[in-house]
Amino acid sequence: MVVIKWRFQGVFRRMKGYLQWKLSQASLTIRSLTYNEHMSQSYAIDFLLEPIFWFVDNFAKHLGRVFVFCVTVLTTAVVLIAYWVGLPYWWQRCPYTATFLVIFGNWLLLNIVFHYYMGVVTPPGYPPHGAMISEAASICKKCISPKPPRTHHCSVCDKCILAMDHHCPWLNNCVGYYNARYFYLYMLYMVTGVTFIIVAGIDIGYQVLWLNDTGGIIPNNDPDLIGHPVRINQTGAIVPIKVIVEYDSINFPREHKLPVPPITETQRIAAHPWKRKAVVFMAVTCVAVLFALGTLTIMHGKNIGRGETSVEAHINAKLRGLQKGTFRNPYDFGKRKNWRLFLGLIQGRTFLRNVLLPSVHAPPGTGLTWHTVHNELEDWP
Repeated sequence: MVVIKWRFQGVFRRMKGYLQWKLSQASLTIRSLTYNEHMSQSYAIDFLLEPIFWFVDNFAKHLGRVFVFCVTVLTTAVVLIAYWVGLPYWWQRCPYTATFLVIFGNWLLLNIVFHYYMGVVTPPGYPPHGAMISEAASICKKCISPKPPRTHHCSVCDKCILAMDHHCPWLNNCVGYYNARYFYLYMLYMVTGVTFIIVAGIDIGYQVLWLNDTGGIIPNNDPDLIGHPVRINQTGAIVPIKVIVEYDSINFPREHKLPVPPITETQRIAAHPWKRKAVVFMAVTCVAVLFALGTLTIMHGKNIGRGETSVEAHINAKLRGLQKGTFRNPYDFGKRKNWRLFLGLIQGRTFLRNVLLPSVHAPPGTGLTWHTVHNELEDWP
């Protein structure tokens, strides 16, 4: 007689050990096939971002026109809504305040349109081809030509850009030596403009969107009750007092009827469905632009105060880490002088005439040679 004994003791432990051995073998095989001694966190991030870089290089130039169109449409829509909704409201409330808001708002609009247009159509500046460059910092590997100091190659434009800051798809243009001032002032005036609209329209939004939804202006959102004092009748319906007075006019003299107050502009806006939607659109758009462009304005303002572009900010951050306590940006002359040079406030130009009002003055110099803290040229302003 044959006796078969089944040994289940330790079977799960043996299976676990076998699976771990197989996984470690597969991991070793994959690592052997993909081994790279230069692998690092930065290398891995660059590898993962490579599809994004490819998309930007191949499509950003074409999408830029769409972005410019979107900026134009959104700006136009906000301005039209401000005149359609905001102006009648403020004119009924106080004509003098409305006049001031129109003048101040159009001054902001003029600067926004001017600086955006100039930022789009002004070339950022390119190194001259075939000409002698007295100070060449390096040779561009893609253009195979000398690069002046602070010049970098833009993969979207496929050109070297003087004092390149970045490629802006919203301008469909690079931000460089000749249009950096237009770009920054556009952002600054746009942030000021949306802040102005939010401040001037916050009462409209509060009255129309908040009080109306809580029954503070128009009970039940019924346009027939606009501007009338209301009362709940025996059936529980909300009706104007004027109707009840007319119904009881047999028992009451006519002079005892309650006068009906005029309809306010806020009530007109709240009763108009498209105006209510326009107010919501304005609120969402202006708040989004304020946070987005406000962050960029602060970031670029810090770079300008340090005398560096966005590209140089990344390079200098690494150099500061390597040369702790000894690195100094050669183009940093202090905040005051850095801002004066960036805004072009030299040779008799003033803040009132050349910053608060549209101005097409060119930046100082040529973009090919630069003043540094180590070498101040004779024509230093």
